[in-house]
Amino acid sequence: MLIRGINDADDMIDEVADFLIRLEPSAAYLSIPTRPPAEKWVRPSSEEVINRTFQLLHRKVGRVEYLIGYEGNAFAFTGNVETDLMSITAVHPMRKEAVSDFLRRANADWSIVHKLIADGMFVEMDYGGRKFYMRKLHKGPGR
Repeated sequence: MLIRGINDADDMIDEVADFLIRLEPSAAYLSIPTRPPAEKWVRPSSEEVINRTFQLLHRKVGRVEYLIGYEGNAFAFTGNVETDLMSITAVHPMRKEAVSDFLRRANADWSIVHKLIADGMFVEMDYGGRKFYMRKLHKGPGR
């Protein structure tokens, strides 16, 4: 995962490519943050850096794939919308459009999301010009 200013300098990318060569992978996957990260300051690397990294990895490793886009809204549901939303967002935040689509397919409405937010279980946030929903991270003892 390329993060702007953290691991996207040319020398670091060269080191990763050299490390991957020794592992002899059948493919390398290049990703960037596409959902709200745990740290608000995290930003994806620029398109130029992503392309340069792709080209370098392709030359050194062979098969390279991007994981830089939105995966879509095809989330499964079991019939318990609240539990399903909590389970999905335990893995990653959901875009507002994905939540809307999920609620429509589950024959439910936004009152469930509003309840989860009011109960302190869900949080709404903006990232990259889009609205996301995710599980609230509860702080336990000693945190």
